[in-house]
Amino acid sequence: MSAPTVLIMEDNPKNRKIMADLLRHNGYRFIEAEDGQAGVEKAIAERPDLILMDIQLPRMDGYEATRRLRANEATRGIPIIVITSFAMKDEEARARAAGCDEYMTKPIDIHAFVATVKRYAPPRGE
Repeated sequence: MSAPTVLIMEDNPKNRKIMADLLRHNGYRFIEAEDGQAGVEKAIAERPDLILMDIQLPRMDGYEATRRLRANEATRGIPIIVITSFAMKDEEARARAAGCDEYMTKPIDIHAFVATVKRYAPPRGE
């Protein structure tokens, strides 16, 4: 069986690398998008098992990207975890209203990140 695939939608290269390294170390495949528009397109084309979504993305923010993914029949069931440094009051409620399944803040807690990813996209065979 192939490993679950995770789409990382993150414009900061350092944050993408941290998430990619953690995913790789835990047996996940991953694809990356540096902006919201590219991320929506990749999600529709690739159908990942999980999406990690930044909020402050170029071309289309994470709220709009989440709404578009939820409106598309092909992607509406893919779990979306928002991972953002944009942790202002009421942002979690706004992210959940857009359709995200989970909300995490940066800097990421490595153990919580891995546990949350595994909860939404369990490694095959577990």
